[in-house]
Amino acid sequence: MKKLSVFLSVCCFLMMQSCNENTSSETNKSDTVEESEPDRYLYNIRVNDYDVVVDTVRKGENITMLFLNSGVDIKTCNMLLAQSDSIYNIKHKLKLKPYTRIFRDSTLQYFIYEYSDENYLVYDLADSLPRAYKGQKVVSYQERKAKGTIETSLWNAMVDNGLSPNLAMTLSDVYAWSIDFFGLQKGDYFKVVFVEKYIDSIPVGIEDIKYAVFNHMGQDCYAIPFEQDGFRQYFDQDGKSTRKVFLKAPLKYSRISSYFSHARKHPVLKIVRPHHGVDYAAPTGTPVHTIGDGVVVKKCYSGGAGNMITIRHAHSYTTSYMHLSKFAKGVNVGSRVRQGQVIGYVGSTGLATGPHLDFRVYKNGTPINPLKMISPPTNPVKESDMPAFRAVADSLIQILSSF
Repeated sequence: MKKLSVFLSVCCFLMMQSCNENTSSETNKSDTVEESEPDRYLYNIRVNDYDVVVDTVRKGENITMLFLNSGVDIKTCNMLLAQSDSIYNIKHKLKLKPYTRIFRDSTLQYFIYEYSDENYLVYDLADSLPRAYKGQKVVSYQERKAKGTIETSLWNAMVDNGLSPNLAMTLSDVYAWSIDFFGLQKGDYFKVVFVEKYIDSIPVGIEDIKYAVFNHMGQDCYAIPFEQDGFRQYFDQDGKSTRKVFLKAPLKYSRISSYFSHARKHPVLKIVRPHHGVDYAAPTGTPVHTIGDGVVVKKCYSGGAGNMITIRHAHSYTTSYMHLSKFAKGVNVGSRVRQGQVIGYVGSTGLATGPHLDFRVYKNGTPINPLKMISPPTNPVKESDMPAFRAVADSLIQILSSF
């Protein structure tokens, strides 16, 4: 019996040892199993098993050249271009936009050209019969609230608060008639509700300013949207249009390098004489906009003023834009121009130490300080529409005050 007991004990031990080895073996096997790679998609194409090359069209390149350089024969190239004609005419000069090539074993399978921010062309060479089709990225919109306080500039306030600099540009457009963004003060602040546009979950720009308040030098300047006579525009809290006859400035995002003065030392001539304008320093080629509707009465090279344009406006105002590098196409003496229209570009022609715009305003022929000019407003909310406007304004002002 004793021998039998010992024999059984040895058998049990060997069986347990075998089980442990099997378990260990299975564990080791499971440890060596690699996790499968998650699916990766570009333009709705699974690209896990492909080589992807992303590039941008360069000046002088055309689609045929790109196809041939990618190993596509001319017959297939022409067939694909014929198919895409009805979608987008890509045969001629290409925009300098991104394109993607997807290869397998060095053979082109897909060619994608993004001809706009939202739309793209896909040339599919993966099947036996190549084809072309249009694709569209996922576009979405998100309403957001934001606020910030000015320390140095509106641009920096946006960046400091994690906001897109595009919001600064869009907000300045809304307030272009009522706030001088070259004269912002430390402590000025803004609150805004806006709609941001996303393409494939990436923010690409500001779609709309819904409503806002900008406190400048202690005064609240509201932008309340209201539709009147079939047009949506912004009004202040009293129903006065934020749009004025004249813009506050003829440039966007520059700086004032010299102010209106009756006695300024000329930087080139080194003599003291009046400077009846405002100098805006900006890079050569910066667009110059007319501040109001009017008629071009002068366009010429004028000695020390360089290339200049003079525009006659309503209410007995005249404006002059000097030292331009060049004039905008189609702007000639007698041309009617609209507020905000580009009429020329910043330069340093004439007597100038560097690129800038010398901007001057005259009232009945007398020079006035552009920074102190009071612009006449456009039409306010009609009396008959005031109850409806008041309800909208009160509601939106309450929302703005809550954040």
